[in-house]
Amino acid sequence: MGLGFFVLPAIVALDWWLGDPVYQWHPIRVMGRVVQRLEKILFASNHNTRAGGVMLVLLTTLIFVVPVWFLHHFLWSFFSPLGFAWDVYWGFHCFALGDLVQHVRRIGSAVASGDMAAARHATSMLVGRDTEPMDGAACCRAGIESLAENLTDGVIAPLFWFALLGIPGMVFFKVASTLDSMVGYKNARYLFFGWAGARLDDVMNFIPARLTWLLTVCVARVVRGYSYAKAWRVGLDQHHLAPGPNSGWSETAFAGALELRIAGPIYRNGVLVTDIWLGNSEDRIDAGIPDLERAIRLAQMVTVFFTLLILIP
Repeated sequence: MGLGFFVLPAIVALDWWLGDPVYQWHPIRVMGRVVQRLEKILFASNHNTRAGGVMLVLLTTLIFVVPVWFLHHFLWSFFSPLGFAWDVYWGFHCFALGDLVQHVRRIGSAVASGDMAAARHATSMLVGRDTEPMDGAACCRAGIESLAENLTDGVIAPLFWFALLGIPGMVFFKVASTLDSMVGYKNARYLFFGWAGARLDDVMNFIPARLTWLLTVCVARVVRGYSYAKAWRVGLDQHHLAPGPNSGWSETAFAGALELRIAGPIYRNGVLVTDIWLGNSEDRIDAGIPDLERAIRLAQMVTVFFTLLILIP
């Protein structure tokens, strides 16, 4: 068993222990600053088109993925402990379960203490909606919804691309995710320019989203306190109700497994954008702290289960 076998366990363990550190030269934050700079250059040269968006994807890939790929191979051939450290460094920064759990628990702590201002603020850090009218149950539902959605693109998708293409694949996925979060908006500025980044993110999340649903069903089947039957059925029946081609799979799987309805009325800038509930119509909507903790445990177990599947020779 070579040193390379321990790269993934080291990444997951570090994330579990440290979360996502905040510092100026965090590689994903550097990636974001580079994307901003490239956007300004392309817009200044009138490349604010779909072709310009494709150029943005190619340039960002060239700047980040190619050097990571080259140094990965060079360092492993030169001195394997350096290759190990290089891979763990990048993988740790591309993996986001620990930070996600910390954010969700901030919501729970604020709700538990009765500090609704803090609960709404913590919720606003995870979701893009009006939080002023939200009560404790709504904040908890939003936390669960965000946890489930981000389990796909922050955890399972990076693991999936690691399994296929190693650390360079993980970094390439992070390029797609970063571009989608920065320019993948359907507004006047990014409708065409952000198209390539948004579509790349959709494609790279397509299998992981559905895999997250199946993994959730499997974990709910073997762990007491969750409903695998509802996770399976609600996922199949309602995944299309959530916006986008991918997010609904994990959200509906968690709603079913927890036997809880999530989403519901969502306002942005005072305007009702959706009032669709995800989950079995007979299940409750009064989410609380125990539900947040159950959702966190489910996300952690899904992560561990998939990690073990990847490590099995």
